Parts: sequence; structure tokens; C-alpha cells
Amino acid sequence: MTRRGDRYYMPGGSDQTLGSFLWRAERMSPDTEIVSRTPEGIERYEYEKYGERVARLGHALDGAGVGQGDRVGTFCWNHHRHFETYFGVPNVGAQLHTINPLLPNEHIAYIVENAADRVIFVDPSLAEKLAGAVAAEESAFDSVEQFVLMAPSVTEDLDGSGLDLVDYESFLADHESSYEWPALSGEQPAGMCYTSGTTGMPKGVEYTQSMLWAHTMATLTPQGLGIDDTDVVMPVVPMFHVNAWGMPFSATAAGAKQVFPGPSPDPADIAGLIENEGVTLTAGVPTVWFGLLEHMEDNDVDLSALERVVIGGSAAPPSLIRQFDERGVEVVHAWGMTEMSPIGSVAHLKAGMEGWDDEDRYDKRAKQGLMVPGLEFKVIDEDGAEVPWDGEEFGELWVRGPWVTTEYFERPEANAEEFVEAPGGTWLKTGDVVTVDPEGYIQIVDREKDVIKSGGEWISSVELENALMAHDDVAEATVIGIPHERWQERPVAFVVPGGSADEDTLATELLDMIADEYPKWWVPDDVEFIEEVPKTATGKFSKKDLREEYADESLVAGEAPEEAAPGDG
Repeated sequence: MTRRGDRYYMPGGSDQTLGSFLWRAERMSPDTEIVSRTPEGIERYEYEKYGERVARLGHALDGAGVGQGDRVGTFCWNHHRHFETYFGVPNVGAQLHTINPLLPNEHIAYIVENAADRVIFVDPSLAEKLAGAVAAEESAFDSVEQFVLMAPSVTEDLDGSGLDLVDYESFLADHESSYEWPALSGEQPAGMCYTSGTTGMPKGVEYTQSMLWAHTMATLTPQGLGIDDTDVVMPVVPMFHVNAWGMPFSATAAGAKQVFPGPSPDPADIAGLIENEGVTLTAGVPTVWFGLLEHMEDNDVDLSALERVVIGGSAAPPSLIRQFDERGVEVVHAWGMTEMSPIGSVAHLKAGMEGWDDEDRYDKRAKQGLMVPGLEFKVIDEDGAEVPWDGEEFGELWVRGPWVTTEYFERPEANAEEFVEAPGGTWLKTGDVVTVDPEGYIQIVDREKDVIKSGGEWISSVELENALMAHDDVAEATVIGIPHERWQERPVAFVVPGGSADEDTLATELLDMIADEYPKWWVPDDVEFIEEVPKTATGKFSKKDLREEYADESLVAGEAPEEAAPGDG
């Protein structure tokens, strides 16, 4: 234990733990700001004050009966109070369980019951949603002893929510601003997230202290996200989506200024924070950045401070990369999974590639990229053999490493299907169908459940979607396989128009564009125009919803033209 003024610290022993990152930020960057957009307005303080509030939270959790190994849930957007739980909860030896409020009530209830959360922190704007889940499945919340409202006070309209609420500031009040943090093992559970549950109920993934520590260290490297103390970091990706891709931990370890955009930020909010706070690095799914670019068409937005935009969750279309390049902003294309804490690969260019022509460089940057240091991977075909790194052969991506989980929480049947024990460590079968080029760049062709099998050949829905979204009059596009009596499946495109073009004309242009670039049998058999592509709770395109809608009636004629047969293109 060391002393600074009248405050005492226990960094957490010699193991690889999150406490060392908090310790460093308080001492090396005590005057660096943390900025938060809240319903009350913009709030800001420095890491030194942050450390004091985290200490108060540690005492408050002790007072609430939270012990080592207990789970504490959060039902919150991105703001400073939520950020305080990121270090307050794990540093007392408990487990931070971030809950996705966009899930159905049934899934929320299942997650809370499965995790046995002792305390749940909830935002005012989400209290009604949480209360609905409690009302629907009251017994699932039997483990919860306290609901803490992330606000300065509990307003009258929330008194009747049915939740036993105490406001966050009262929860922290009267507690000391120093805390003797316990020495923790690297194997101590520190975090928990659940997969989005696209098939069946969500699956729990636990993160140990050492897993989050190792993930943080990898993202700090130039081959990761390259965060340092000159950065101003703003995660737009929600903090309930795999810990905002680990950025609050990485930015703290680096001593970087952090900006939290608050509840449901719209493009104007995001643009204003980039301008006013000098954001250099931000992150989110592609739809967020398409929205920002659309906002910029009609508004004067200064992006001069912004250096890098991390895009993940869905593939970054080359058109999006180009539009940011034109504005002097680098798109960093990343890929990962809940099971991987989450970052696995980043599409940086290798040494010597900067001199390549534009098209070749865009080709590399649009891929999911190179595995970050610390991870291993291989690609396995349907016969169980590794595929060559030729950029053409497809197979399922298997990954292992120090921040990759080796099991699901209390789901042995899923463990048997998705993990493979082997000398050197357990492999995670990701379910992503990929190719690997000779330079080692991974490109996701599809999810196993989304790849289109037509006439015995695979068609990449992801590649078709990127091609369609490159058209100026397309706002969103997704492609799914529709049952076909002759070819098993045929691709059908669902398009959200983004311009004033006539739909018949646009459909013809899109199909002609695909025909010019791909084999004839890849060309969708139809283009359906819709108002919005359905989204999952994590903001990804929900192909499941479209497949269910068209499960009983094919959109295709039942017999594809002879020239569209696989192998004839």
C-alpha cells in the first residue's frame, strides 16, 4: 500500500489486474479530463476526482453487501457514472455485468436470473424498460437487492416505477474518498456480457481480471488501436456492447481524455462533441457514421481534430472508408466477438503497403484485417482441414488466446458445439466463414447461418451488401438466401433507397452493377425496397427477421435462368 496525501491505495498485487490501470491514471494523468453528456448537461472532472468517486463506489458496494464473486448489473448508456462502475465493481472483486437494454423483456429477465445480479444500476430513461422486464418475470429478479438510479435524485415520475430505487449520488454519499483495494488474482472474474441471442437465449461470457488486462494491453499497441495519452477517446458504441469494445479500459490505461456521449446521441450530438472536445478517436457501428456523414451534408461540421474512426459490429463498406478518407479521417476496421473481450483483428496496412495503388490499399482496409498480437487463428473447411491462405478458399475461423473465453456460463451443451480442446489451448469456433489472403488478412465471407448456398456453391451475402451500398442512391442494403426448389437458395437483396431515383430504374442499375463485378449466379434474383433494414439489439442487420418474414413464400420464380447457374459465370 502506498500513500499520496491523505489517500491510500492498494494497486491489487502483482497479478495482471485492472487496478493497475486506475492506479496509473490517477498518478500519471490526474488533471486529464473525463467529459460526459447527461440529461443535466455536460459534466466534467479529472482522473483524480474520478478515483475518489470510484473509491466511494467501492465502499457503497461493500455497504450494499456485494462481496467478491458477486455480480453487479448495469442497464445504462455511456456516461461518467457508468464509467465509474467499470473500475469500482471489478476492483472490489465483484463482476461487472453490462446488460443490453435493447433486448426483449424475456431475454433481460433470463440474463439477470442466470447471472444472479445483486445490484443493478439503471438510467432514468431506461427505468421503465427495466420495470417492464421485472413486471413480466418478477421471480427472475429475486437475487436483486438494490436498484440504483444513475441520476442526482429520484424524480416523482420514477417513484411509481415499481423498482426500489436509490439515486446514485445518495448511494455514494457519506463514503470515504479512499479505499484499500483488495489484492486480487488474475483469475478473479471481473466482467460478464451475454451474446445477443440471435438463436435461442443469450449465452453468458465471463471475463477474468487477466483477460481484460491482456485485451487492454493488446489494444494499446500500434497493431491494435494505438491509444496513447495524446488521444481524446469517445466510444459511441454502447458500453453495454462488450464494454464499449474495451475502450474505457484502454483509454484509462493510456491516461487519455475520455468523452462519453450519453443517452441516444444523434449525429448532431456526436458532431458537437467531436468539435467542442477535440475528439481524436471514436468508435461505433457503420450506421452511426453514415448518419454523421448525412448530417454533414446539410451542416457545417468541423472534423479537424478527428484522426481515427474505429468501425466494427458489421463490415465497413469501402464507400464509407473512402468518404472519411476524403475528409482526412482514417477508418480503422476492426472485428471481434463477445467471446473475445471483444477485439480480434484490425485492418492496418503492413509496412510497404502505403505505396500500393488506391484500389489495392482499399481492398486490404475493407477486410477484417490482421490478428492482433497475442492471438492465434486457423481456418477449417467442411472436411476438417485447414484452408490455404490464398484469399479464395472458404472455411470457419477458429481463434484462441489469453482474452478468448473457453466456455459459456452454465451452458455445457453450447460448450460442446463451439469449443475444441487441443494441445496449446482451447479453440473457439467463431461461426464466421472467412478467407485469408497470402499476407494474412482475414475477410469474413459470411456467418455460417447467413452464407447463401446456391447449386452447391457459396455466395457471400456480406460482399454483395458492400457492393450494393457503394451505390450513391442506397442508404442500407442486406442480402439473404430465399428457398429455391432447384438451386436450394437464391440471393434476394433488400434495399433502403437513399436518393430520389425511381425504384425500377435503381433496381436495374443495382443488378447490372453486380453482374459487371461478380459471376452471373451471384446476381440477386430480385431487389425488394423497404423502409428500414431490421436491426438486432446490437445494431447489426437482422437477417433472421427477413428470413422469417419470407420463409413460406419464395420471392424467386422457382427456376433460375440457365445463364445464372453456378459455374457458368
